[in-house]
Amino acid sequence: MEVNKHISGQFNTELETIRSSVLAMGGMVEQQLSNALEAIHSQDVELARNIVETDLKVNAMEIAIDEECTRIIAKRQPAASDLRLILMISKTVTDLERMGDVADKLARMVLNNAGRTQPPLVSLDSMGRLAIKMLHDALDAFARMDVEAAVRLYHEDDKIDRQYESIIRELMTYMMEDPRTIPQVLDVLWAARSIERIGDRCQHISDYIIYCVKGKDVRHTKIEDVDSLG
Repeated sequence: MEVNKHISGQFNTELETIRSSVLAMGGMVEQQLSNALEAIHSQDVELARNIVETDLKVNAMEIAIDEECTRIIAKRQPAASDLRLILMISKTVTDLERMGDVADKLARMVLNNAGRTQPPLVSLDSMGRLAIKMLHDALDAFARMDVEAAVRLYHEDDKIDRQYESIIRELMTYMMEDPRTIPQVLDVLWAARSIERIGDRCQHISDYIIYCVKGKDVRHTKIEDVDSLG
C-alpha cells in the first residue's frame, strides 16, 4: 500500500516524515532489546546503563510523533485511509515505547543484581531473539503496509508463547528442587513474561496494519479468520 498522494505536496511530505520517524523509533527499540539480551547474558553493567539512558530518547520520540499526529489531524483534517494511517501511527508508537520499557527494565534488573556472580537460571536468549525478529518483521510490514506479512506475524507469536511455556516449566522445577532459588526464579520469570509481551505488542502492530489497509478491525478475531485476509 502506498501512502495516498495529495494535491498538497506538503501533506505528502508530512505523512512520509512521520512514517520514517516511526521506523527510526522502531529501529532504536530493536537495538535496545538486543542490547538488553546481551547485558543479561554477559551481566554487562556498562551496557545496561547505556540502555537506561537511551530509553529517555525512545520516550522523547513517542511524545514528538504523537504531537505531530495531533498537529496533522488539526491542520489537515484527514479522512478515510489517511485518518486510519495517523491513528495507526499513534497506536504503534505507544506499543514501541512499551517495548522500549521492557529493555529498560531488563537493564535495571542487571544493574540491581550487579555484584552477584550467578547467571540467570535459564537462558532467555532464544525467546528474546524470536521476539526481536518478530519486531523486525513487524516494522518491515509497517514500512511496506504489507497485509500478508502482518498476518504471518500471528504465527510467529505462537513460537514465542511455546518457548515461554517451556521456560516456566523449567523455572518451576528449580523452585521445587531448591526453594532457595525462589527470589532468582521470580526475577527470571518476570523477565521472561516481559519478553513474551513483546510478541503480543508486535501482534498489535499487525492488527493496525490490517486496519489501515483493509479498514477492518481484527482485534479479538480468531486466527483462522485473520489468515483469510492474507
